[in-house]
Amino acid sequence: MSSRPRILLADDHIGMLANASDILQNQFEVVATVTDGRAAVNATFDLNPDLVVLDIIMPELDGLHAAKELRRRGSKAKVVFLTVQQDEEYVAAALESGGLAYVLKSRMYSDLVQAVGEALAGDIFISPRAI
Repeated sequence: MSSRPRILLADDHIGMLANASDILQNQFEVVATVTDGRAAVNATFDLNPDLVVLDIIMPELDGLHAAKELRRRGSKAKVVFLTVQQDEEYVAAALESGGLAYVLKSRMYSDLVQAVGEALAGDIFISPRAI
């Protein structure tokens, strides 16, 4: 059994899921990838990951509402947002929904591992240029 932190990834673009998984798999255990917010919520309660990476714009349930649903239902998983959305309103909404990190997809190769580490430690991380 791995002692590495367990990560669940949610994004409606399969290629993005593959890229994020490749970036994270050396330091973390990627326990599942899902393509919508409802599946992310369900998989979080089925698999109990340490952290969930959510896209903001997804079908079924967007990432912001998925994060709120995780908190409402008592999940202890930390939340990191991985998104193309750069508006300050999205950053504020992500933090308000319980997210600890906000990573721009354009910066995922440089920021995602650091953001996950910071979030796991309970610290906030926001990609430069996201605000």
